[in-house]
Amino acid sequence: MKKIFAALLSASFLLSPVVVSQASADDYRRPPVVVQKKVIVEKTVVRPHWKKGYRVNAGERRRFHDVNDYRRYRLAPPPRGYRWVRADNDYLLIGVTSGVISSIIAGR
Repeated sequence: MKKIFAALLSASFLLSPVVVSQASADDYRRPPVVVQKKVIVEKTVVRPHWKKGYRVNAGERRRFHDVNDYRRYRLAPPPRGYRWVRADNDYLLIGVTSGVISSIIAGR
């Protein structure tokens, strides 16, 4: 009985490195786990695209800056009843009373 027990014990000591090496080899054979992250970026429109004939409301007109020295920016003198305003980097010729855009000079 002691001889059988000693044989099994010695066999377990001899076979344990083989089992460990087999387990570590299985770890390298598996494909790596790839986690894909989906990122959604929402674009916010900072300025609208101005169009000729668009009526500018009072809320939008508050953001505009009047251009009194239009010659400095190489703009033609506005006709009677119109004025040049600067919206971001665009120059708009709008009607004083109606607020309708009649001309657009983009990004000077």
